[in-house]
Amino acid sequence: MSQTIQRAATVLELVSIRPRTQSEVAEVLGVHRSTALRILGTLGESGLVRRRPDGTYGVGYRLTWFASLASEQFELRDLARPRIAELGAECGHTVHLAVLEDDRIVYADKIDQPGTVRMYSQIGQPVRLHTSGVAKAILAHVDAEVLERMLDGYAFERFTSTTLTSRGDFDDDLAAVRQRGWASDDGEFEDFINCVAMPVRGPDSKVIAAVSITALRAQAELDELEGLLPRLAQVCEGISKSIGWRP
Repeated sequence: MSQTIQRAATVLELVSIRPRTQSEVAEVLGVHRSTALRILGTLGESGLVRRRPDGTYGVGYRLTWFASLASEQFELRDLARPRIAELGAECGHTVHLAVLEDDRIVYADKIDQPGTVRMYSQIGQPVRLHTSGVAKAILAHVDAEVLERMLDGYAFERFTSTTLTSRGDFDDDLAAVRQRGWASDDGEFEDFINCVAMPVRGPDSKVIAAVSITALRAQAELDELEGLLPRLAQVCEGISKSIGWRP
């Protein structure tokens, strides 16, 4: 870790414990007061630290917001698991929970059913953006700049005859997802597997995750999975409300 980042991390830890004076920060860092002031100023400009009326430095409002967002992500899996486990038991198919993490989407949880074939997906594994129902359910609702970052240079590799292989086709699919409220994987990564997915929203109404019902085509065709959408919607709404979302 570079010295600058290490110092910034130390300052954030200090002011998170209690407000500190410029001199206290300088003493802990082992630097001149002017250097401490420069670091505090930079962190203040970023909203991570704020100068209090008494002259001490405390946690910035932006850092508080970051902490709130991080807390939601850590709690999301625990809050969602009972609901997705119940959904899996009801429908007899695999249920996935995927979350938006920085500029990637990863599987946060997975409920397999006894006697069914285990899917390739693994908890903590990144999701293929152009073939996954959960990825589409999330990407259809992220801000335009986030979508551009995530798809910049992205390779739309073909896996099956239904794989979307161009940005234009993918954008059209995301538009359809936004309009109808759910996404699908029509055998786009493995032609013998399909799924339906719906988004999960956070307290600010932004989509932060998605839940999918995934099945072998031999067990359920896509139109049969679509029949489970009302129940999937109940589950996603319940998870969203449990983390603070309100319509």
